[in-house]
Amino acid sequence: MPASRRIDDVLHAEKKALRTLPGALLLGSTGARLWADYVEPVPGFSGRFDFIHKANIPLLYRIANNLTDSFEPCQTQWRPSHLRMEFENSRLKLSESKFITWDDCAVSCQTWTNRSSRDLVLSLETWQDAFSRRVGNRLLGKFDPGHYSFAIAGAIAVSDPSLLEEVRLKPGESRSFIVAAAFGIEGQDEAEALLQRAAGYAESGRNGAEVVARQQEEYDAWFDKAPVFASSDELLTRTWSYRWFLLRHNLADPRYGHLSYPLFYEGRSHKKSKTPFGKGGWEFSKLINLSVPLHVTDARWYHDPAYAEGPFRNMVQAPGEGGMLSCLTVDTIMHSFANFACWAAYQLYLVHGNLETVAGWLPALKRNVEAWIDVYGSESDKLMIEYKHTRTGKEYQPSYWYFHDYPKNPKDKQTYTPLKRVDRTVYHYLNTLAIARLCEAAGDPKAEDYLRRADAIRQDVLAKMWDEETQFFYDLHYETDEKAWVKNLVGVYPGWAQMLDARFDGMIGHLFNEEEFRTGCPFPSVSADCPAYAKEGGWMGHFVKGRNGCVWDGPTWPYTNSIALDALAKESKRSGHKYDADFAYYLREYSFLHFQNRDLNRPGLVEHYNSATGEPLSDEQEYNHSFYIDLLISHVAGLSVGQQGLTLDPLDIGLDYFALDRVKAGGLELRITYLGPDASSQDADIAGLEPGYRLYVNGKEAFASDKLCRMELSWKSLRDGTEQGTTKRDARSVCE
Repeated sequence: MPASRRIDDVLHAEKKALRTLPGALLLGSTGARLWADYVEPVPGFSGRFDFIHKANIPLLYRIANNLTDSFEPCQTQWRPSHLRMEFENSRLKLSESKFITWDDCAVSCQTWTNRSSRDLVLSLETWQDAFSRRVGNRLLGKFDPGHYSFAIAGAIAVSDPSLLEEVRLKPGESRSFIVAAAFGIEGQDEAEALLQRAAGYAESGRNGAEVVARQQEEYDAWFDKAPVFASSDELLTRTWSYRWFLLRHNLADPRYGHLSYPLFYEGRSHKKSKTPFGKGGWEFSKLINLSVPLHVTDARWYHDPAYAEGPFRNMVQAPGEGGMLSCLTVDTIMHSFANFACWAAYQLYLVHGNLETVAGWLPALKRNVEAWIDVYGSESDKLMIEYKHTRTGKEYQPSYWYFHDYPKNPKDKQTYTPLKRVDRTVYHYLNTLAIARLCEAAGDPKAEDYLRRADAIRQDVLAKMWDEETQFFYDLHYETDEKAWVKNLVGVYPGWAQMLDARFDGMIGHLFNEEEFRTGCPFPSVSADCPAYAKEGGWMGHFVKGRNGCVWDGPTWPYTNSIALDALAKESKRSGHKYDADFAYYLREYSFLHFQNRDLNRPGLVEHYNSATGEPLSDEQEYNHSFYIDLLISHVAGLSVGQQGLTLDPLDIGLDYFALDRVKAGGLELRITYLGPDASSQDADIAGLEPGYRLYVNGKEAFASDKLCRMELSWKSLRDGTEQGTTKRDARSVCE
């Protein structure tokens, strides 16, 4: 988004609500610990509210009145930083702006107008008198869900103390109020500090408009440390902005228990139970090690590495089985999913150069790899065996049931077979290679050993999982090595890991086959020619996990789309940019998933989609277990960073122009621009760009070409160039 535009200006919608609860409004702003699963259309904070983890608090506070029982229909305006609600009938008019601040305050700015012929009576209400202790004109209270080792302490302040009793508005009278509730951990956050925090909003002397403006400014400041991307394709430009919002929306900093450092949640919503204070069902507000590397792939480009480092700090201090990097709540060390966390840590280091920090994790990263070998290793080769189909995070992928002819009841453990999995093995390869590279950087003598181990994994993947006749990679029977003849989308992962050469050129073509992966909403999690393929989920005609359940036998998932697109881009580059146009098509289709009904004014990403129609199958809005930002940086702008320098190698996706600005890597600030020959003079004026493909380093032009092309530049030459200057002619001659 342009640096001059607020995130609220770029992303906005009218009503955003849960599909499964149409009256449940969504709130964009989130705190370090506090957020709304949803808010009801009433003044204040009624709905379902969570703190660190799923809590299902039904009411923080609301303003009760005597003239109406319902505030529907109302007009809403959703913005990332706040929600605006407007309601009026013959009796009253209400305008409200509400938001949750990063320091965990639920703030409501309200204006009431009495349009009736009798008094409008207003008063503050809380959940079953949870805030029963009055301190002057403020309230103290707490919630204890009973599920965790902490209770939630709270304090409420109001701009008008009369709200604690009652306020009467005469006919025709209007009044404005500000209410703020601050929350923390009982015993950790002192009552006086909570009272002062709430009072800082409600008793600040500012009016409602000023309080909202302050929230917008503070919320927007987080995005000042993000790179900026703009292009001639509004779809890509807006999706870029939405993806940065997605990271901010899911950013958390519990500062408690096993989650002492910041992390990104996989989502702020949860499945199943919305029962007040109920715990039942699955929630995503925890450290899920499967999604950590997906978050870091994008978040590594944020200027402050603390947020991407935080998940590793949490996992390293609380290792799971055998030393595995595992899922965490504040109180529990959970299981470990298959993931490429070590590789993500290495990619984080390449951008930020934070070697001391990442090298400090090396012992834990090594233990993680060794634990995988102990638990999942095969005696006959270097491939990884998956015994529980849920542990790859791709449960019910049909290859597990191939050897049992896809039985009606997949929940019977006797009907599926452990597999040597392509995805877990490719992750294992990348994790091992990452440790080798980090050992090289840190001067660890084990580097060569890990390089040899990584190559052995690669050789086994290519020799045993590849089928020459069908030109694809398959899962194997864990004992016999017989191929499970199911084309899971993870079969393209070896291309993503850059394990391939010309012998495997046929692999990527499966993505273009309408009988396989080029469905109406690509890419399905399993090829459409699989007997168990189900575009809408379920299993062989039965919804074994409910209508919205996670079943990887056909629906389209942003998770695998991001990796498959990365694989397609890398294969295009390896093949002389043969597939650039295909990447352009699939990138746009992936981008459209970020907008409801493909409407750019309705941002919203969910967990998975019908692979034929694009219908959202889940209802967890602002879902966060994929990457996108890195695709635009690495393949549209063309920037890749390495230990020795950077490479420029963009794909031509048909843009008339783009500008990637405010990128920080290798201690330098980078800007990459392109203005193509087909751009109009109006495009050139809007973008303010020079013709051609250009790189600027610390504000100085370091490279220029008439067209998109590949170029390698060492860190030394770039740093020297910023001091001495680099001529356009020299740079162009190198490119050509």
